[in-house]
Amino acid sequence: MSVRHIVGLGCRRGCSMGELLDLLEQTLRQQGLQLADLDGLASSAHKAGEAGLQELAEHLRLPLALLSAEQLARYHERLSRHSVLSLRITGSAGVAEASALAHAEALGGGRVELLCARRSSARATLAIARTRFEEHA
Repeated sequence: MSVRHIVGLGCRRGCSMGELLDLLEQTLRQQGLQLADLDGLASSAHKAGEAGLQELAEHLRLPLALLSAEQLARYHERLSRHSVLSLRITGSAGVAEASALAHAEALGGGRVELLCARRSSARATLAIARTRFEEHA
C-alpha cells in the first residue's frame, strides 16, 4: 500500500513564500510529517500569478497543480468550512481543502481523505490530503 500527500494552498494576494513555508512546516510538525513526505502542491488556477506559491514550489522542488473552479467545485460538500468570499473570487468555497482533495484524487488510486483540515496564518491557508493506493507490479 502506498500513500501520497498533497498540500492544498490558498493565499491572499502578495502572500510571501516565507509565510507559506512557515505555515507548512508548522502543520507538518503537528501531523508528524516531513517535507520529504509530500508529493505535490495544489491551488486554484485563480492563484496562478502568485509569486509566493511559485517560489514555494521551486524551493521545495515539488510540482504545483493549478486547478479550475470546476475541478474544485466538486468538493464543496467535503469542506470543513465555507467562505463566501473565496467562492465569489475563486469559484471554490475553500481553496486549500478543495485543491488538496482534487489533486490527490487526480493522481489516481484509492481513497482520498483530508489528513489535515484547513489551517491558516494571517495571509495563507493550507490543508493536506492523503490518498492510499495499491501499487501493481
